Amino acid sequence: MEIRILDTTQNAPMDLLLQADPSEDIVSEYLQRGECFVMEDEGRIIGVYVLITTRPETAELVNVSIQEDQQGKGLGKMLIQHSIATAKSKKFKTIEVGTGNSSISQIALYQKCGFRLTHVDRDFFIRHYDEPIFENGIQCIDMVRLSQDLY
Repeated sequence: MEIRILDTTQNAPMDLLLQADPSEDIVSEYLQRGECFVMEDEGRIIGVYVLITTRPETAELVNVSIQEDQQGKGLGKMLIQHSIATAKSKKFKTIEVGTGNSSISQIALYQKCGFRLTHVDRDFFIRHYDEPIFENGIQCIDMVRLSQDLY
């Protein structure tokens, strides 16, 4: 298993990225602004994350996704830990992440990886997405923001 930056000659794994963020426009926009990393197993892309610079000394993890048949094996945690190490190696002082209020297991996972809750961006998913999103029987309305100091 290997995690590497996506080669510029390769297309980003949109099906996998759209699994974590259903807006192709938003995904395309942050792919242009950031670096896409893929997790491969025997040549098959099984995971992905995107890291962007948002402010001086601050990186944001904007998408983390694992193929459905590979979930529950700790691979998401590996990607998050890799993103933290990558941000540190690039001398960022803070890494941030945002996820939906309905993403209960993701909120727990980010906290297990050292992120702390910072604030809630109320109505984010109502303002930025055309179609309602539901997870765990809950409508995704607000973005829960978390961050981690890297120094």
